[in-house]
Amino acid sequence: MVACYRPAMAANETETRLSQTGEVGTEWLFAEIEALARANRSRRDLDRERRLLQLRHLAGISLRGGGSSPEHPEPDLTGLPEDQRVPDIRAADVTPGLLRAGILRDGCLLVRGLVDRVTALRFADQIERAFEERERNRSEAVEGYYEEFEPEPPFRAPHREWIKEGGGLLAADSPQLNFEMMEMFEQASVPELVADYLGEPAAMSLNKTTLRKAEPSVVGAWHQDGAFMGDVRSINLWLSLSRCGDEAPGLEIVPRRLDHLVETGGEGTMIANQVSEATAEKAAGEIGTVRPIFEPGDAMFFDELFLHQTGSDPSMPNPRYAIESWFFAASAFPGDYAPIAV
Repeated sequence: MVACYRPAMAANETETRLSQTGEVGTEWLFAEIEALARANRSRRDLDRERRLLQLRHLAGISLRGGGSSPEHPEPDLTGLPEDQRVPDIRAADVTPGLLRAGILRDGCLLVRGLVDRVTALRFADQIERAFEERERNRSEAVEGYYEEFEPEPPFRAPHREWIKEGGGLLAADSPQLNFEMMEMFEQASVPELVADYLGEPAAMSLNKTTLRKAEPSVVGAWHQDGAFMGDVRSINLWLSLSRCGDEAPGLEIVPRRLDHLVETGGEGTMIANQVSEATAEKAAGEIGTVRPIFEPGDAMFFDELFLHQTGSDPSMPNPRYAIESWFFAASAFPGDYAPIAV
């Protein structure tokens, strides 16, 4: 049986800080997070990484409901390439305006080299290790790779067997990998990018931040995440950690902006909120659906209206490793999702 954890420190000092009015508690939490992260870069410590995860969760709780009249940045349509079905941008060139333009015109923005190749491949190996440790008896498992995180009430983690069956592992269930993931995001300036895009501070969802290993046998299901997330203000970072799209399952997408939720159900659908192949093809129109090729470290950003599925084929020789992380604006964070501050 896998142990759950909630550090004891959360019950006293941190709860006292959070009970204060105004922004004092939030500011203290982020100062603690910064100090602990800085110390952990110098010397890795598992207890510190567990504490960091809990503090990020508490900081996320303190952010929910904040913000007022946020606005997206002005779209920089002139900066988008026009000669590609799925325009891609170098990581060094990405701005909030380009991100907004890509989503408004093409439904997404493909960013090449958001994370360097060596770092991406190394993290893919770490995901494989976490999957292995999840299967071990608790007495034999290496601590830090898989420990089921227990969010503060009234929040609950999603059904883990369902996550596992889909080829996923919650990032919050690995304090060691969660720290490394946050460091990757920090080095790639992801927190600043998503906050500027959303127009206010953002937090990730414990429920929808997942470390993935997709086998070639996995079956895709067309969907728009907005069909089951409700009225949100969001941006998703889908980060590939291995080459995919040809030799491993990638993404199949409708590369155009949809301003509404398309009809779900129909021939060939098997799960709730699934979109049929015929409906996806109709939504794509003359552009057609696309399966981009991703290299390790390439990323795609999109929002809750983007129509996509896993692009797989049983003949592919390799699994695909990736991180999927949804960021939500503080003022429109889904009520039943557990927040994790970035």
